[in-house]
Amino acid sequence: MEQSQLIQLTAYLRDFITEERWEKINQVLQQRTRHISVVLEDIYQPHNASAVLRSCDGFGIQDVHIIENRNRFDASSEVTIGADQWITLKRYNSEGQNNTIACINELKEKGISVIATTPHEEDQDLNELDISRPMALVFGTELEGVTGTVLQHADGFVKIPMYGFSESFNISVSAAICLYDLTTRLHLSDIEWGLSKEEKELLRYEWVKNSIKAGEQLVKRFLNNMSSR
Repeated sequence: MEQSQLIQLTAYLRDFITEERWEKINQVLQQRTRHISVVLEDIYQPHNASAVLRSCDGFGIQDVHIIENRNRFDASSEVTIGADQWITLKRYNSEGQNNTIACINELKEKGISVIATTPHEEDQDLNELDISRPMALVFGTELEGVTGTVLQHADGFVKIPMYGFSESFNISVSAAICLYDLTTRLHLSDIEWGLSKEEKELLRYEWVKNSIKAGEQLVKRFLNNMSSR
């Protein structure tokens, strides 16, 4: 869809939402980032998966990459409370393919550093992690953590400093702690972490449509009217 048509369509749909919703959409867009993204590798517990998505939305993370080699990613709507409709989910679930490699290669081709979250001899503490380059934080399964494939191909490793007997946090807690630290530092920096104008226009359209119960039908009506002129 051309940019001009997208803007027209968004303007048309705006009449079907409240002014409060419109203002909220534009406010959230100003805080969204793709400078930091999240990768979930074979997460299978719905509660944990959903909690991570909710944290991503809450901290302004737009992109979540979901790797499904062994386990199907299943988010619970009771936990996400609709958060998944405001973020961009990219699934890697091709049969007979190492979906972890596919995800990592795609990220690196875009210039995104792959950072494995794991206790590791070469890792950095979270507050020492360099945020100057776009990065994707990889979180692994609840029991085993990230796979050897991630460890082999990661550009870096990060851990959350801990001071008790436990060796690790629950994945949803780990994600929330990491995203809080990184986004707080990002917002205080001079890094240009916001979305482009084009990215904002596309998300604004999608969010307005998602805010309307009959959004898809209204879009079809608009496009049909445009094509008949």
